[in-house]
Amino acid sequence: MKPKPAAKSKRNVKGKDETWELKLYVAGQTLRSIEAFANLKLLCEEHLKGKYHIEVIDLIKNPQLAKGDQILAIPTLVRKLPEPIKKIIGNLSNSEQVLVGLNLKKRV
Repeated sequence: MKPKPAAKSKRNVKGKDETWELKLYVAGQTLRSIEAFANLKLLCEEHLKGKYHIEVIDLIKNPQLAKGDQILAIPTLVRKLPEPIKKIIGNLSNSEQVLVGLNLKKRV
């Protein structure tokens, strides 16, 4: 009897079941921070519905967290998963640029 191949974890296989882990670094509840979150949420609901997790990190409350992802400007979006890590700076209002930056759309 042949041994069965090991089952692959859905988390490690790129595809439809993959969860996107996104971190949005902000500094307080400024208009720019609120816009960035709203724009990100809208894009995620349109392109990643049910396949994403957003963590908002307020650097006013936790400035030490900026060092881990080397945050130099805010707001900054960091895509942790799927790899490779991607960073996008700004309020994320240019949806085409954000989609290209996240590799959700090809550059035209």
